[in-house]
Amino acid sequence: MTENPNLQRALLRRLTELPPFSIFESTKVASIEPGPPESSQDLLDLSSYPTVTLSSGQKLLARLLIGADGLSSPVRQFAGLQTRGWDYERQGVVATLKLAEDDYRQGRNDPVTAFQRFLPSGPIALLALPENYATLVWTTTPEKAAKLKALASEDFVAMVNAGFRLGNVDLDYMNDMENGQADEFNWRSSVVRVPENGLHMPRRAESVQEGSVASFPLRYRQADSYTSSRVALVGDAAHTVHPLAGQGLNMGLADVKSLATTIEDTVKHGGDIGDEMYLSKYNSEMWMENNRMLGVTDKLHKLYSVGWGPLVGVRSLGLNLVDKMGPLKGWLMKQAGGV
Repeated sequence: MTENPNLQRALLRRLTELPPFSIFESTKVASIEPGPPESSQDLLDLSSYPTVTLSSGQKLLARLLIGADGLSSPVRQFAGLQTRGWDYERQGVVATLKLAEDDYRQGRNDPVTAFQRFLPSGPIALLALPENYATLVWTTTPEKAAKLKALASEDFVAMVNAGFRLGNVDLDYMNDMENGQADEFNWRSSVVRVPENGLHMPRRAESVQEGSVASFPLRYRQADSYTSSRVALVGDAAHTVHPLAGQGLNMGLADVKSLATTIEDTVKHGGDIGDEMYLSKYNSEMWMENNRMLGVTDKLHKLYSVGWGPLVGVRSLGLNLVDKMGPLKGWLMKQAGGV
């Protein structure tokens, strides 16, 4: 897993290698409006060009305005592109954790392994970072998310360790406690057999990075179209996916790659990069591709939200069979990795 600051630094470094461009820092977009009305005195009709007004007062006319501005995308609203979907009534709690070194030195775990456990309220996942760090993504109810964020650091770390190791009854009891989860986990892990198999269990969390605990609402969203005249949407502005498969960033990067290819082909053929006819190639290529992934993650969420005994057994059997079917497992891993 690559940290976001590393991606940003790499992109900024790459930008310095390209032809001159402009970066507007410490400024915001004040408004987006249609271009100036057509005038017989103008050599070029700019009436279809979106006009972006910055907080500094500067105005920019765009041959193509790309909305990479998130879930509540002002660019999407300007273009009048509607979205469909629903809220999951779940929150994703995220944090950066430091993992215990002793388990790794004893050879218990591969430090680049990602772990995920499905709990009744949603999955808890640990994604490896360089050295002894990992990113936590814990899907849970808004009430439980608020409690987790309010805990002292040592109690938060105890809840994470409990989330991977203790049963649901133990976890619910600890979640209902106002404080003292660290002592409770130490006691419970001393009297309850806690598995520490390196193949199926992450290293214990040792501490949480100060200021890294946060949460965000989980939603399913898909824009009716990713393009309109002189507008293209990418990433969360176009679609929002449940994080259980870790595909949000991969989908956004695939959008950017496809749109860049579309723009390049349009320029090669002397076309207008803002013309909807040319932009339709990007829309047709990525809309259905992303819709499939949105559907898969949505169905997985619903499947793992069911606690009915027989279905839980069939669900576990199915995953065990996939784990033993090498070609199918490899294909799924490639899809998840965006390869």
